[in-house]
Amino acid sequence: MKIVLAPDSYKGSLSAFEVAKVMKRAALHVIPTADVLIMPMADGGEGTLDCLLYKEKSLKIPITVTGPLGKRIETYYGVLNKKTAVIEAAMMNGLTLVPAHLQHPDYTTTYGIGEAILHAVDRGCKEFIICIGGSATNDGGFGMLQALGAKAYDERGHALSIFGEDLFKMAHIEWDQLDERLNHVSIQVVCDVDNPLVGENGCSFVYGPQKGLSQIEARKYDEGLRQYSQIISSIIGEELSEAKNAGSAGGLGFAFLTLGATVLQGAPFVAKSIQLEKEIANAALVLTGEGKTDEQTLYCKAPGYVASIAKKYDIPVCLISGSLSRNRTVWRDHFTAAFSIVNEPMSLEESMGEVEQLLFEQSADVIHFMEKMYIKP
Repeated sequence: MKIVLAPDSYKGSLSAFEVAKVMKRAALHVIPTADVLIMPMADGGEGTLDCLLYKEKSLKIPITVTGPLGKRIETYYGVLNKKTAVIEAAMMNGLTLVPAHLQHPDYTTTYGIGEAILHAVDRGCKEFIICIGGSATNDGGFGMLQALGAKAYDERGHALSIFGEDLFKMAHIEWDQLDERLNHVSIQVVCDVDNPLVGENGCSFVYGPQKGLSQIEARKYDEGLRQYSQIISSIIGEELSEAKNAGSAGGLGFAFLTLGATVLQGAPFVAKSIQLEKEIANAALVLTGEGKTDEQTLYCKAPGYVASIAKKYDIPVCLISGSLSRNRTVWRDHFTAAFSIVNEPMSLEESMGEVEQLLFEQSADVIHFMEKMYIKP
């Protein structure tokens, strides 16, 4: 009996690997003879790098870069087949790297991502996969472009800082100062949203508040990003502020588009890379999950995409998440069943402290039920 485990991470508690390992332990507790396959999933945000490196011949390259608050941090990126660099932007500018009381786009930067790219170029990498979800920034990739060589100035010709607060002072960019080696590499960007850079559906209004922006500040950033995009558009001869995916990761998608990158949806990209569909096609049961499930799960998120593959082959698929939104009816057309690991009144802190035991118990209950009701012998 084959059971495929393809969860995303429980952000702030367990990585996708850790979630899958707990699920596997529960599966074997209930069905000791089961063939349990761990296939951790991600959708372009935290954990995507490790998912892509999981079954491939790869290297992890340690590196020290500028973190989201401007301090040097130690992190890493991956290299596949000696030539393809895989960089997870959240490991350089992620929201989880910034203490809650310091979270604000004025004081964060994407500079470290550019440093990582140049480090990989120095190693001879010609192809790049950049996973950009989970950012703490809203600078339109302004900091990253500076790390790559672009020079930005205010009206008086003073050089700007690498932080979001200087985005509004920008009057001129020396684009021809970009590292010329970037003209000879290919870049694929993996993300989980497709918002434009500006407007009511742009990154400032939609995602800015979770990074510390008030509504008034979001409007200010929207206007600043519009001016910034116009300056760059006048140089490259192409208007990209309304382009699909330009608003991903606080506008980091826009910066990559200006460099000629191809942008791909994260969950399908990861699923294809790990050959998830091949394994689900002959499974008896699929389990997936994430930390918090809401309507966005069905829109470019990993569990929703896992469910779509299982449904294609008429395989039972269960969602086991840290929490579920109240609108449960939305899940019924996509999942065989959906469960929260919290089965009694408890605070968020309590549930996060007991997450492994709660996940184990709920997974065991689900597998026991599914074995009796759905799984074909």
